[in-house]
Amino acid sequence: MAAAMKLHWSPKSPYVRKVMICAHELGLLSRLELVRSVAAMRTPNPALMADNPLSKIPTLVREDGSALFDSAVICEYLNELAGGSLFPPQGEARWQALRWHAFGDGLLDALILWRNEREREVPLQALLDAFELKTRASLQMLDHEAAALREAPFSIGQLALGCALGYLDYRFDALGWRSSAPALASWFETLRARPSFAATEPAEG
Repeated sequence: MAAAMKLHWSPKSPYVRKVMICAHELGLLSRLELVRSVAAMRTPNPALMADNPLSKIPTLVREDGSALFDSAVICEYLNELAGGSLFPPQGEARWQALRWHAFGDGLLDALILWRNEREREVPLQALLDAFELKTRASLQMLDHEAAALREAPFSIGQLALGCALGYLDYRFDALGWRSSAPALASWFETLRARPSFAATEPAEG
């Protein structure tokens, strides 16, 4: 049996969730040793920094002791390790998958910054408004692309967007995004039914 890889992990991180969904989809879950790691912005984690000086999760420590980060790199590595198809090798399918991947990660970045701002003692309203505007505009564009998302083979693109929408549900349930993006919401429900998504719903703890 192959040696385990160590994954610095948290049940609430949407970027860790991306990696975990990849592991489920690629049949690599048994190869991962999950290490609960706190990565707070104001309190760098010395144990995590030993593998990733940026003190960020996810961080994957391979069997040879070398570390990979961030989630995009780890997901691509796992896909290559398993000989998977989450990253189309060439052509338009590749560029579409990578575009959706970047879109999902970009939306997540904005959502995390939005959450950080609203948690401040005195949030800046202009920033809150800007993050909401970007989020709603992103949802509208994705709603127009819902048919393409449904028809394209499952890839890292749909996976990343699904993690972003899941984070919206987890941290921004009051936004009620489904009513303004019904086609996207319908597609997302089919995505949530995949075993890999159902098994990695974000949780406290």
